[in-house]
Amino acid sequence: MKEFRNVKLTPPMKVMYALIIVSLLACNNNVEKTKPAEVPNINEQRVDSIDRGNDVESADTSNVKSYSNARFRNVTVEKTDVNTYTIKGEAQIFEANFGWIIEDGHNELKKGFEMTDAGAPEWGKFKFSVTAEKQRPNSTLMLVLFETSAKDGSRQHELGIVLE
Repeated sequence: MKEFRNVKLTPPMKVMYALIIVSLLACNNNVEKTKPAEVPNINEQRVDSIDRGNDVESADTSNVKSYSNARFRNVTVEKTDVNTYTIKGEAQIFEANFGWIIEDGHNELKKGFEMTDAGAPEWGKFKFSVTAEKQRPNSTLMLVLFETSAKDGSRQHELGIVLE
């Protein structure tokens, strides 16, 4: 033991010893273990609601198409009249304002802006109706939802939906 008393510690050795001491102190076995959060079983909840007849989405939605991208989700289109469509969904849009356009592949037939009930980072809901008529019988109407860039006004995160 006497031979260690005369050893001079260099600064790197002091740092190394300090790290060893800190790591040994951090290894405390008396730390209280936290219990992981319980995740509800989705299948049990769904079966429970079906058994009681309280299924919220009991309507047949098997043939309703839903469209999504980075800014829009659960977007559905329902044809309510010959040339009228109701568009519903959710959007995560800056200042809750997004644009839409209806085109036929060659021409812009209609355009406008809509609001969601909440701005980003929340997912706000929206619902609106549009009326658009084909200019040529063999054309296809396309609805495009988009976010307008605050920087340069360009269309971003476009979501194209064919109107049937």
